[in-house]
Amino acid sequence: MNLLLIGYGKMGQAIERIAVSHGHRIISVADPAKGKALDFSSKPDVAIEFTLPEAAPSNIRQCLDHSVPVLSGTTGWMNQFNEVAAYCRERNGTFFYASNYSLGVNLFFRLNEQLARMMGQHQGYDVSIDEVHHTQKKDAPSGTAISLAEGILKHLPFKKQWVKTETRQPDDLVIRSTRVDPTPGTHTVGYRSIEDDIEIRHTAHSREGFARGAVAVAEWLPGKQGILGMNDFLSF
Repeated sequence: MNLLLIGYGKMGQAIERIAVSHGHRIISVADPAKGKALDFSSKPDVAIEFTLPEAAPSNIRQCLDHSVPVLSGTTGWMNQFNEVAAYCRERNGTFFYASNYSLGVNLFFRLNEQLARMMGQHQGYDVSIDEVHHTQKKDAPSGTAISLAEGILKHLPFKKQWVKTETRQPDDLVIRSTRVDPTPGTHTVGYRSIEDDIEIRHTAHSREGFARGAVAVAEWLPGKQGILGMNDFLSF
């Protein structure tokens, strides 16, 4: 498979290593942050986009303009997601988005929702999220933490919105973000009461899990159409 790699930071380089080890060809590497524009002249089968929040919407639209299926893992731009999704539909394109491509994290998302369903019947507990990442991660809270929060909010009637600062409002779900090197990513969901605490946690040991998941999705994506995500890929 011929791949267009958009973004060549540590994640992009990890994706390149795994893709090549699977027998795929990186026919072009674009890095808009460094002035290296997207090149569609070699007709890639799939584009993999991991860049910056301010660049992602334009990168995705360009792929859709050239009828190239694109998967993106860039976080921090969800206020424009609906516009990009509408653009994809207008062009009958293929756009796959996930805040995290790790299989373990996506299983963690499911566990988080199941626990929230159970805890919704027990209002003696308060819940919060703690996430730790490396200092190069610019968005805070992380996309993974926001996905966890959204999963909780679907099932806890006594929480109305997530916030990123400490609050005394009982219907706020607090996400605490810490940036420390070297940390690929740790996310903890904690329920606390006067009597006890319940925690679930996912800790990434490297970027390899995220990169491996992105390559697996790229291998699956050709022939698909529309707005897709990890639930489609994993058949949850």
